[in-house]
Amino acid sequence: MPHSDFREGMRTGLPIFLSAAPFGALFGAVAVQNGQTVFEAAFMSATVYAGASQLVGLELFGHHVQPWLIILSIFAVNFRHILYSAAMARFIEHFGPLQKFLAFFLLTDPQFAETYKRGESGRTVSFAWYMGLGTVIYVPWLVVTIIGGLLGNLISDPKLIGLDVLLPVYFLGLVFGFRKRPNFLPVALTAAAGSILAYRYIGSPWHVSVGALAGVLVAAMLPVKTVSGEN
Repeated sequence: MPHSDFREGMRTGLPIFLSAAPFGALFGAVAVQNGQTVFEAAFMSATVYAGASQLVGLELFGHHVQPWLIILSIFAVNFRHILYSAAMARFIEHFGPLQKFLAFFLLTDPQFAETYKRGESGRTVSFAWYMGLGTVIYVPWLVVTIIGGLLGNLISDPKLIGLDVLLPVYFLGLVFGFRKRPNFLPVALTAAAGSILAYRYIGSPWHVSVGALAGVLVAAMLPVKTVSGEN
């Protein structure tokens, strides 16, 4: 069973990696263009393992910002992971302490989305399945970061070929994966509006957390609805 669960998790994660690979390569290229070595870029991918936060860190490094502000900004971007872990906690409560540590280290947007969908459908989220899903995303992420760092100088301006829109499109795909859930529209619209206003009046990267909190507050105030036939 563990081996089959691990393989199933890998099959689930393969399409996710294929869609995220260009973004990993983009980070490697941008990191090298901003003065990092290929090793430093790969080390950042291996330890931070959060594409949006890695790019925010790169931008702040380039402006010689104080270290505490860099850490605080990355925390602001990754604050949504606290919400993720709370939402999926009931599906992994059978994990041991070390297993939970590894699970939360590998927690990314697609990792949460797939885990939540599996748990909500009534299927068991085994540690083997979770690690299969996480491994097939994490390991190739490091590889494509290195590839991007080595070959990134071949791309003078990523915007010319549309690489700058990969992240927004990627996140929109994750969001619309939950479009059939009750109260999706008001929550999504509130989160979007909150993020836009925060970006206008507070600035990046705080708009990410502000938008997320606005959506959470609206979701908490709205009545819980059930969908006929929902598991």
